[in-house]
Amino acid sequence: MMRECEEHGYFREETCPVCGEEGKFLMNDYEMEKFGRMMAGILRHGRFDLPMDNQGFVPIRKVVGAIKENNPRMHWVRPHHIEALVDTDPKGRYQIVGDMVRATYGHTIQGLDLRLPTDNIPDELYYPTTEEEAEIILETGLTPTDRSMVHLSLTYQDAYNAGSVRVEDPLILAVDVDRCFDEGYDIGRAGKTVFLCRKVPADCLRIIHEEELNY
Repeated sequence: MMRECEEHGYFREETCPVCGEEGKFLMNDYEMEKFGRMMAGILRHGRFDLPMDNQGFVPIRKVVGAIKENNPRMHWVRPHHIEALVDTDPKGRYQIVGDMVRATYGHTIQGLDLRLPTDNIPDELYYPTTEEEAEIILETGLTPTDRSMVHLSLTYQDAYNAGSVRVEDPLILAVDVDRCFDEGYDIGRAGKTVFLCRKVPADCLRIIHEEELNY
């Protein structure tokens, strides 16, 4: 459920986590899921062919108009609903700048030139795969498959969780971030736990097991 506290802003709980007030109702869980799926379709996959710049930004009013036009049951959508979704997204999947909004990762749209912050990147990031695929990746490096860029995870567990969607027990590869930068492949922070790179060379990768980590 999405609500808005007059004093503390948007939140996804029954009451404001700061002051305990109920706040103003914005969306129920079903509406929020439906709205989120449409946002992803527009901003990650180019649904409805809305005008998008090379950074992936789309005018908020265009997103609102497209959602209302293509789903009459969502006639209630307003720009502040987009702001609420972006502000409370736990993974940082979206960004608003002025009157524009974009997805920060997950794009299948080709030709984008996302400029993401490259400072304060951890020394090591992680990528889930299978034993069969790992053999090839360790020879040729990581390149995008169904997305426009390689997606890397902040922690071993984040990568394992992402890989578990596809296979039961994913194998995790560790990425040497400094070496990747040294070879000319910058890594940008896209979300709270997601990082993007155009390619990861083979010599920046190694298989890692959880017991090797120092928590």
